[in-house]
Amino acid sequence: MSRLSIILVLVVVLSFTKAAFSELCNPQDKEALLQIKKELGNPTTLSSWLSTTDCCNKTWQGVVCDTDTQTYRVNNLDLSNLNLPKPYSIPSSIGNLPYLNFLTIRSNPNIVGAIPPAIANLTKLRYLYISHTNISSQIPDFFSQIKTLVTLDFSYNALTGSLPASLSSLPNLVGITFDGNQISGAIPDSYGSFSSLFTSMTLSRNRLSGKIPATLAKLNLAFVDLSRNMLEGDASVLFGSSKNTQKIILAKNLFAFDLGKVGLSENLNGLDLRNNLIYGMLPKGLTALEHLKTFNVSYNGLCGEIPQGGKLQRFDASSYAHNKCLCGSPLPACT
Repeated sequence: MSRLSIILVLVVVLSFTKAAFSELCNPQDKEALLQIKKELGNPTTLSSWLSTTDCCNKTWQGVVCDTDTQTYRVNNLDLSNLNLPKPYSIPSSIGNLPYLNFLTIRSNPNIVGAIPPAIANLTKLRYLYISHTNISSQIPDFFSQIKTLVTLDFSYNALTGSLPASLSSLPNLVGITFDGNQISGAIPDSYGSFSSLFTSMTLSRNRLSGKIPATLAKLNLAFVDLSRNMLEGDASVLFGSSKNTQKIILAKNLFAFDLGKVGLSENLNGLDLRNNLIYGMLPKGLTALEHLKTFNVSYNGLCGEIPQGGKLQRFDASSYAHNKCLCGSPLPACT
C-alpha cells in the first residue's frame, strides 16, 4: 500500500472516530429508545429514530435531551399520536431512561394493558401524562416510590380498581387528573394528607362511590372536579372562606348538605352543583364573588330567594331550575 493510500485510510478512520465521539446522545439512552421503538412495532411516526444519527440532535421525534446541565441525557419523551396499527403495551424499556423528567403518552387508542412496573425505575420523573389510551388495570401503588412526581394525569383511559391510598405520601405532588376511567370505590381518607403543594384533584366520569372523607377539609384545592360519579354525603368540606378555591365541580352525584352554611372563597370563578340532593338556601356571599363565570345549582332541593346582586342574575333560569322552592330573578318572583 502506498503512502498516499495509508494517509487516505487514516483520514477516513479519523473522520468516523471523530463522528462517533462527537455524538451527544448517551449510548444507554439511545439503546433504550431504539428498543422502545421496536417494542412499539417500529411505527412510521418514529422513523426519525435511526441508529446512525444522534438522538440529541433535535431530529428524533418526541425526544429532548438535557442541554442545560450539558449531561445530554434524555429527559423528555413524548410518545403521543403514534398511529399504531394494532395494540401494543407501554414499552418496559422506558424504565431504562433514568433521567426522564417528562413522559407523555397521549392519543394512542392502541396502547393497551397495564402500566409496566419498570416505570418505577424513573426516580427523577416529575410529570407523567398517559391519557386517551386504552391502558387498563389498576393505578399501581409503585408511584408512591417516585418522590419527585409533581403531576399525574391518567385521564380518559380504561383504568379500573380503586384509587391508590399511597399517593398522598408524595411530597411534591401538585395534582392528579384521573377523569374518564372506570375507577371505583371510595376516595381514600389519606387524600386529606396531601402536602400543602397539592392544589388540584379531578376524578370526574368514574364509578366512585361512598362519602367524601372528612379529612379533605384540610386541603386547600384551587380546582376540584368530582362530577359524574356516585359519591354521596357531605361535600361541604371542600368549601371554605379562607381557601384559595377557584373552581368546584360536583355535578351529577348524590351529595346532600346545606349549601347555605358553606364558606366561599373570594377567588371562586366556577361552581357546578347540578343534579345532586343539596338543600338549604343560596349563600348571600355569592353576590360578592367578582370572578364568578360559571354557575349551576339546578336539579337540587334548594329553597328561598335567589340573592340579588353581584353576578347571579347574569346566569339564566336554567342554572337555577328544578329546585324545591327557589324563587326570584331570574326565576319567577317569590310569593
